[in-house]
Amino acid sequence: MSSLREKVENFLYMEARLMDENRYMEWAGLFADECVYWVPANEEDYDPNLHSSLFYGDANLVKSHAMRLDEGLAFAQAPRSRMRRVVSNIEIEDGAGEVSVYANFIVNEIRKSEQRYHAGRSHYKLLPVDGGFKIKYKKAILVGLDQAQDNLTFLI
Repeated sequence: MSSLREKVENFLYMEARLMDENRYMEWAGLFADECVYWVPANEEDYDPNLHSSLFYGDANLVKSHAMRLDEGLAFAQAPRSRMRRVVSNIEIEDGAGEVSVYANFIVNEIRKSEQRYHAGRSHYKLLPVDGGFKIKYKKAILVGLDQAQDNLTFLI
């Protein structure tokens, strides 16, 4: 029987792999029907209703953006970025009915012969479902938001 840590780590690694392989609709399927995915525009932002966001949406918006990327309709991703993610420093807090997870990430992106790195920290609230998880909440905070950013469409 797998430990909670092993299950959570495998879930995060699978999420990264789906995005690296441009399998965005499968990735969107990892989210619960009632969910929030938030990428704030500033590290100190604490409320998406009060602050600007790079992305803020529910399951429908995540699926809509994922479909555009999967079907080649996200013109900002033409040509598509080639990416690999590294997920590390995973911290897990088992709570009542959900699992709170913090993890660092680095995304290596190659697009139009240019290589870029994006680093940050994610906070997840995962719902245990059928031996796996669904993402109830994900907040991804990028490091270096005070610097000019190129196309971040790959974040969805």
